[in-house]
Amino acid sequence: MNKRVIILILDSLGVGYMADAKNYHPQDVGAHTFHHVIDSNPSIEIPNFEKLGINQILQHPNLNKEIQPLASFGKLNLMHRGADSFEGHNEIMGSKPKKTYQAPFVENMMEVKSALEAEGYDVKIPDHDLPYLLVNDLVIVADNIETDYGQIYNVSAPLDHISFDDVLKIGKCVRKNVRVNRVIALGGENVTPNHLKNSIERREDGLVGVNSPKSNVYKKGYQVRHLGYGISPEHQLPTIAKKAGLEVSLVGKMQDVIYCEGATKRPGVDTENVMKDILQEMKSVQKGVIAATVQETDLAGHAQDSARYANRIQLVDNFLPQIFEEMTDQDLLIMSADHGNDPTIGHNQHTREKTYLLAYQKKCRSVDLGERDTLSDIAATGAGYLGLEQTENGSSFLPFMKRR
Repeated sequence: MNKRVIILILDSLGVGYMADAKNYHPQDVGAHTFHHVIDSNPSIEIPNFEKLGINQILQHPNLNKEIQPLASFGKLNLMHRGADSFEGHNEIMGSKPKKTYQAPFVENMMEVKSALEAEGYDVKIPDHDLPYLLVNDLVIVADNIETDYGQIYNVSAPLDHISFDDVLKIGKCVRKNVRVNRVIALGGENVTPNHLKNSIERREDGLVGVNSPKSNVYKKGYQVRHLGYGISPEHQLPTIAKKAGLEVSLVGKMQDVIYCEGATKRPGVDTENVMKDILQEMKSVQKGVIAATVQETDLAGHAQDSARYANRIQLVDNFLPQIFEEMTDQDLLIMSADHGNDPTIGHNQHTREKTYLLAYQKKCRSVDLGERDTLSDIAATGAGYLGLEQTENGSSFLPFMKRR
C-alpha cells in the first residue's frame, strides 16, 4: 500500500499558555494565539478548520459549535524549554529536547578560538571592545543578535570568498565546543569581508554580532544550516523514512530547520506558494512523508499584526479542500504548530503555548486525543503509520484512531 503522512505546521499558532509559564515565562501568561487572533478579527472565515474540528479545541463563540468533526483532535505540550521554532520543529520530528544553557558568546569565545586553532584555522579577535572571532580573515563567529539572549551563535560568511561547505566545517567545530541551543552557519553572495565586519553591532543587552539584514547576506545566494544541540537526524521521522526507501519532501521553513539527506526540498516563505508546493508534492510523492511549514503566521506574530495573522490562517484554510481532494484513503494528514506567538500579548517574541492537534484520515472517525506530553507524538504516529522504526521521542496516538 502506498501510505503517505502529510504534516502541515502553521508556525506559532498556539492554543493557550502552558502551566509552567507562570514560573518561567510570566510574560506569556494569558497568551492564546489562535483564540486572540479570532477575537481581534471576528469576521475571520475558516470553514475547513471548523470541519476538521478546530472548535473542539478552541471553544470559540465565533466558530460553529454544532459541526461533527472529521478529524481526531487534541493538544500538544512543548517538551523543549522556552518557545523556539528550531527546537519545536525538531521535537515535532521526533527528537527529545536536551538541556542547553544560555550564555553570551564572549563567555565561550576563548574555548572556541582554541578549538578552531587546533583544527588549523587562523583566528583573530580584531576588537577586544567589540569581541568576536574572525576566522581566516573571512568568517565571523559571534552572538546572534536577532533572537533571545545567549541562545544562538552565528557563523557568518561572504560566500564569494569561501564555500558554504567550508563555512559549515567551521560551524560544526563551534557546535562541538558549546552547549547553547543552536549554532547557525550562514552566508551570502555579493558580500565583502569588510562589509561583513562593518555590520558588527553591540545590542543593548551586551550581545555582539553581525546585523544580518544590514550585512546583505540574505539578498543573493543565501545559504544556511542550523546546528542544534544534541539533535540527531538519524532518529527523526524524515531520515528514518528515507533510509527505509520512502520518499521525503520538506516544504517551506521545514526544509530550513530539518535536515534529511536525500529529501526533496522546496524552500519558500510566501504562504500561497507553500500550499501550492504541498499540492505539487502530493501529486508526485507516491509513498512516504510530506512535511511543510507555513512561516508567515509567525512573521505576523512578531510584527504584532493580528489582521495579517488572520489573513494567513484564512489562506491556508482556502487550500485545505484541494488537499482533501488529493488525499487517498491511505493518507494521514496531521496539522499542528511549534509554539505560540500571540500578537496581542504585549511583546513581539514567541509565547510558550500548547499547540493544536488535528489528525485526519478519510476512513477514520473523530476521537478526542486529549492533551499530550510532547510535539514528538506527531513523528511517533507518522512512523507507526508507515511501519517504520520508532523515533527517539514521542508516543503514537494511532491506536486511538478508529476506522469508520
